[in-house]
Amino acid sequence: MARRRKDPALNWLPPRCYIKGPSIVFRPILGGSIKLCSADKKQSEVWSLYEQLISQKEQEYTISVMISEFFGSADFHELSKTTQADYRKQSKPILLVFGKMKADAVGPQHVRAYLDKRGLKSRVQANREKAFFSRSFRWAYERGKVKMNPCKGVKQFKERARTRYITDEEYRVVYDLAPNVIKVAMEVAYLCLARRGDILALRWEHVLDEGVFIQQSKTAVKQIKLWSPRLRDAINMARELCKHPIAGFVISKPDGQVYTTNGFDAAWQKTMREARARTGLPLDFTFHDLKAKGISDLDGSSRDKQQISGHKTEAQVQVYDRSIKRVPTVETARKK
Repeated sequence: MARRRKDPALNWLPPRCYIKGPSIVFRPILGGSIKLCSADKKQSEVWSLYEQLISQKEQEYTISVMISEFFGSADFHELSKTTQADYRKQSKPILLVFGKMKADAVGPQHVRAYLDKRGLKSRVQANREKAFFSRSFRWAYERGKVKMNPCKGVKQFKERARTRYITDEEYRVVYDLAPNVIKVAMEVAYLCLARRGDILALRWEHVLDEGVFIQQSKTAVKQIKLWSPRLRDAINMARELCKHPIAGFVISKPDGQVYTTNGFDAAWQKTMREARARTGLPLDFTFHDLKAKGISDLDGSSRDKQQISGHKTEAQVQVYDRSIKRVPTVETARKK
């Protein structure tokens, strides 16, 4: 059901229609506006024009309409918040190129051309955007809205697995120079093998007698990270920072408000710039690399590490495990 409008007298307007000056405009989910008619039209005339517009848009099943429907679907809303945000971000360059094309007019050659051109700037982003495009087409194909998924069979770029390992010295250098809020986030990321989004979503109610409760947004795995001296020190530091009475999040601003992803990223980047300037070290690692350091520093097999990391497969653990394997020489391992 559509939300009630601030002015009850305008509740008769069709969905996503608004009065703007002398006109009534329709605003699609993906942005922009389309003039529907003048504001002095009768209600019946407005609705008739609205139905004509929607019918016309259904006949012109464009990429813009397809993605808009996908974003409004139950399938989309069942995805994690992180994936939803990624998909919305990845849709923007796709819509700039394909938005006005009829969905059935898009062929594999068009997807290939997009990948080749986009790949000149970033092959990784090109692959992610193609994966999103394919997911949208798959949704539409399964519902009989398009004849085929043109992304299927189009080869993506090869990606090299990230191998950057943060040394203990590098970690300590950045930690020592970081503001306390970044120190807390670093320790939780490393000790709990946690993603940035899960750390920012951590509330005080998740801090339990046994340890810290974390539900991974990407895999939905629930774990209690048991207390260790370093983890307890980090949480105590967070308590000292949270002096505001409304502070519900472990990582929060001085006014008690939660950090946005962009706000936290800006604070992290500032910390890294200052650390590079003061030490002269390259320090070319990301916040997400802290999780990889944690997995790499764990003792045991991939299966052992999987139990702690919360990954669903050993293969996922191996992507993060950047430790260098120690193997014997022939002299010590030679058959007797």
